[in-house]
Amino acid sequence: MKIGLIREWKVPADKRVALTPALCSVFKNRYPHVELVVESSLDRTFTDQEYEAVGVMVVSDMGDCDILLGIKEVPLDKLIPNKTYLFFSHTIKAQAYNKKLLQEIVTKKITLIDYEPLTWTGGGRILGFGKWAGIVGAYNAFLTYGKKTGQYELPPAYVTNDYQKSMELLSQLDLRRTRLVFTGNGRVAEGIREVLDLMKIKEVSPQEFISQPPTGAYFTQLTSWDLYHRKDGGSWQLGHFYDYHTEYCCEFDNFLAHSDILINGMYWEDDIAPLFNKKDTQLPNFNIKVIADITCDVEGSVPITMKATDIYDPTFGWSKSEQKMVAPFGEDTIDVMAVTNLPTEMPKNASEEFGNLLLEHIMPLLVNGDQDEILKRARITQNGELSEEYLYLKDYVNSK
Repeated sequence: MKIGLIREWKVPADKRVALTPALCSVFKNRYPHVELVVESSLDRTFTDQEYEAVGVMVVSDMGDCDILLGIKEVPLDKLIPNKTYLFFSHTIKAQAYNKKLLQEIVTKKITLIDYEPLTWTGGGRILGFGKWAGIVGAYNAFLTYGKKTGQYELPPAYVTNDYQKSMELLSQLDLRRTRLVFTGNGRVAEGIREVLDLMKIKEVSPQEFISQPPTGAYFTQLTSWDLYHRKDGGSWQLGHFYDYHTEYCCEFDNFLAHSDILINGMYWEDDIAPLFNKKDTQLPNFNIKVIADITCDVEGSVPITMKATDIYDPTFGWSKSEQKMVAPFGEDTIDVMAVTNLPTEMPKNASEEFGNLLLEHIMPLLVNGDQDEILKRARITQNGELSEEYLYLKDYVNSK
């Protein structure tokens, strides 16, 4: 068996990798009978030389590999027929923008294992970068707030490219009486909370946040239970909420006057009420100055997220008076950070955590040819045919 770590071809380039050089060394010791190579890349956060230093051959042709590991979607012209690929394909929800990708995978008789549906029996994802999206998103929220207020300056996270250094910079900030609210309770929220706790920002309950604010900087977390209530006055039930979104209204308006920063990490679908409406930004009590929209649903839960941004141009402004997208950091703007690939700003740390989980839980199944249910749940195609679990994508694949 020969396994290859492929180059990331998307633009702007993603700097993450499935296995770091250190983890490749562990892999080679654990599976000496498996050949491991890496495709040469100038963009990857780990250099070709770092892989060579641990005895991994750097190559430009991956055609003789059996299994190819990446992170982001592979461009159509780079897909090699009859191979097994692992990457985030963003196709399992029949995303229109990746239909051609899945069509090409079928045409080239590729076996695709998607990282996203690699789950434990009973639920829970095994791999993902959600926590790192939360960490970097929170960092970027404070970076943007510093630019907005002129109180301090922070370097972009991709410049430090180091979790500890970035957290040290945040811990030195004087946030005065900054008021911050964040939404969600998944892995993204876990990353946000980790940053706020390391900064030793005081946490208060949602009720205290709007009624009895303490001195100094403080934050509160809002879950779906805090944000949404039944229109008919019925009791809250999580399952009912997920099944009947339209029967719930959002009460985030209670927090508009009390928040300086909003970090949005909530789950959202098209039929869920947004946190506020665009016209609400004209209200005298709309106090939010900076929004870090980690979920980045365009005109979604944050309706003024008008576009996705990248790490080199992360922020745009929303003019409250003109009700349109403008340049950021004006007197009249709410400034929105909506970067879609946040973990690539801390690619070393994010890759280390991801690679450890991949090495411990997925590599044994791949190397041993195990037909485990874990792989079965994530195998979208087998030799170019949709797997049984993904036959619902048939019309999506066959449509023009």
